Order: sequence, then structure tokens, then C-alpha cells
Amino acid sequence: MTDTETELIKGEELLAMFEYEKARKKFNDIIKADPNNARAYFGKAEASLGMHKVTAEEIMELYKKATELDPTNVFYVTSLGAFCVQTGKFQDAEACYNKATELDEENFPDYFAEFAIGYFKSAQIVYENHIDRDPNTMNMINKKTLEYLLKAINLTPDKAKQLL
Repeated sequence: MTDTETELIKGEELLAMFEYEKARKKFNDIIKADPNNARAYFGKAEASLGMHKVTAEEIMELYKKATELDPTNVFYVTSLGAFCVQTGKFQDAEACYNKATELDEENFPDYFAEFAIGYFKSAQIVYENHIDRDPNTMNMINKKTLEYLLKAINLTPDKAKQLL
């Protein structure tokens, strides 16, 4: 096991113990020594989630860097997607989940369903003021959610209509 691998494991153990600041520092030290270590960027992003002083933009950049360095890691891609959903960046989230289905075609239903449910919950919060003023906003949310739920069960809108 390399020194970097040992340090990554230590950082992940700190993260598992909810020692966010220590974990973040550990991952930051790894990044300084190896600026192309996707796992360290991902770990730093995960640790940053538990810290109030780290901005959403900084966390987003850490997730993005991890996915840039390891673009085929479906876990990094879906974690970025989930964070995008949480922060209301729905188009970015949609792109991440679609990419995940390309990377891991066998599990496409999981990724489409995860996006659909996350989007449905978060969009109602993000667009809360619009929903009250414009009922079409809720229709838009429902339509996007339904589109991805249908994709999750590999059903076209026309086939769904026939079944109903």
C-alpha cells in the first residue's frame, strides 16, 4: 500500500467518524502532494458537507474536480448529481444522472429514479414561490418527474398512456 493510499484511508476513517475538519485537512494535504488525486477531491467534498463554513460553490468545485479527474467513476458522477439537486442546479443534475446511465447501463433505472425523486422533492422547495403564483410551475415539475420515472421503468410516454 502506498503512502497516498494509507493517507486516503485515514481521511476516509476520519470522515466515517464525523471528524469533518480533520478529514478535510487530511484530504487537502493529499491534494497538495498529488493534485490529480480524484479520490482526495471527492473526500474533501464529502468532508466539506459537514462544515458550515464551506460554501456550496466550493463543494461543487471539489465534486466537479473529482469527476474531471475520474470521469468514469459513476459514484462520483451521481454524488455530484445529488449535490446539484440539493442546490437547485437541476440541469446540471440531469446531465450527471444521464451520464451515470451511460457509464453504468445495467443500473439505469436506479439513476433515473434517483433523479426523478430528488428533483420532485427539491424543485418544490426551490420553486415554492412560483408554485403559489403559477400552477404551471407544478405541472412542469410533475412532467419532468414523470418523464424520468417512466425512463426508470423503460417506458415511453405513449406506452404509458396505452397502459392507463
